[in-house]
Amino acid sequence: MARRGTPGSGAGARKRSDRKADARSERAGGRRSEPLAERVDDGLAELVPDRERPHAWTLTLDGAPQSHVDLDDPTYLSFEYQRRIGHIADLVAPPGQSLHVVHLGGGAFTLARYIAATRPRSTQQIVELDAALVQLVRRELPLDPQARIRVRSTDARAGLGKIQDDWADLVIADVFSGARTPAHLTSTEFLAEVRRVLKPGGSYVANLADGPPLTHLRGQIATAATVFPELALAADPTVWRGRRFGNAVLLASDLPPKIAELTRRVATDPHPGRVEHGRALADFTGGAAAVSDADARPSPAPPPSAFG
Repeated sequence: MARRGTPGSGAGARKRSDRKADARSERAGGRRSEPLAERVDDGLAELVPDRERPHAWTLTLDGAPQSHVDLDDPTYLSFEYQRRIGHIADLVAPPGQSLHVVHLGGGAFTLARYIAATRPRSTQQIVELDAALVQLVRRELPLDPQARIRVRSTDARAGLGKIQDDWADLVIADVFSGARTPAHLTSTEFLAEVRRVLKPGGSYVANLADGPPLTHLRGQIATAATVFPELALAADPTVWRGRRFGNAVLLASDLPPKIAELTRRVATDPHPGRVEHGRALADFTGGAAAVSDADARPSPAPPPSAFG
């Protein structure tokens, strides 16, 4: 679930050859002039063509924007939160180094495509419950056949439980059902499973959504702090101040993140954001309690104006 950002080059963007771009466009059926709507397991999915980019689409579910994909340039990240996750993916290892990545929530596979383009030979697993959505995306927005990406149609937490210990360099959680993160993906028990799957020093990144008074966001920071010693949060200043509903990207790890570089990148995005960590982030949490399975609740529903 996302608010659309201003178009710009993706984090760490690079050009693809015309030949490869034309091949991907041909596989995708060429330029689509009208939206494509199709019923999937979680509601009505719609692929809306980008009027400014010939082979790019926005995926929405029941009207809520989920993903933006440019088949000609998978390094192009349009949504604010996806750009911020892209920055983190750029910084978790030296440029070009391959990674083992788990994506909880698939959408249109935007971030998996990004990592495959910027870090060739990476091995990635996508866990997406909506099997009909997976079929739609595979058919209309096909993956590069050379990318090492496996897609499993199952619940995010169940799929995570099938991944071996210490396998992943990066786990990305971007799971929304009805524009809300399911309750069982917000708890300390869930994050303990994430940490089990991560290699020592690996990173967990979550797309969180909340609005005033930011109770859910504060609780998620407190929950992550019980499992990981190092945290950082990137968000739009208006979200930080509790003025509007929006996305925030949480980074959690055993090792200190590259805060200075992440802060610079987020601050220079088309829609600049702010990064907090350490004492400032703890103060923002304000004594919120960690969430367990017993008292977990879904993230709040966005207001009708969130996608206007």
